[in-house]
Amino acid sequence: MFTGIVDHQGTVESLEKTASGLRLWISCQFGPLDDGESLCTDGVCLTVADTRDGAFQVDVSPETCDRSRFAKLRVGDRVNLERSLRVGDRMGGHYVTGHVDQVLRVVRREAAGEYFLFGFGGVHAAHRLHLVEKGSVTLNGVSLTVNAVTADGFEVMLIPHTLQRTNLGVLEVGEEVNAEFDWMSKVISQQVQHLMEQRT
Repeated sequence: MFTGIVDHQGTVESLEKTASGLRLWISCQFGPLDDGESLCTDGVCLTVADTRDGAFQVDVSPETCDRSRFAKLRVGDRVNLERSLRVGDRMGGHYVTGHVDQVLRVVRREAAGEYFLFGFGGVHAAHRLHLVEKGSVTLNGVSLTVNAVTADGFEVMLIPHTLQRTNLGVLEVGEEVNAEFDWMSKVISQQVQHLMEQRT
């Protein structure tokens, strides 16, 4: 489990296509990482398979490639990184599982002083239920507040800190992000649907 508060940005050092997915080496500013540790990597929960000074290796399954934008990663790309939540840690964002729901495209990028308004479109109908004004959404592993809900998506306002500390600040219209909708909303809606089906 994660919080959507990015610790560092890492850089993709190498990318190898394997018979069953991708193998990545990512440089990072973390101290020692443990083999088997979970890291939220651009919004995707990945397992550390190997380490060396200043870098770690992860394997990306075909299903993760299909559900995320990882198939389009290139050497040199920056990715947002967060270590898993520990008991007693502060909950600065919201509960993030690292399980991407879908890839979204930037449809609007507009400066507002030091801030930037970003619009995202193409949200699947099944996920629109989980978009609530002033609710939470995760983009590339970053916990954000939904500024407004639109016809087929939503808008968020990025503060200077987020623009500087994450890879969202360099996004342009037409580029893609990994999106995870609010976990609690998904669980509640599924349970309600199950109860309604039992009554019919």
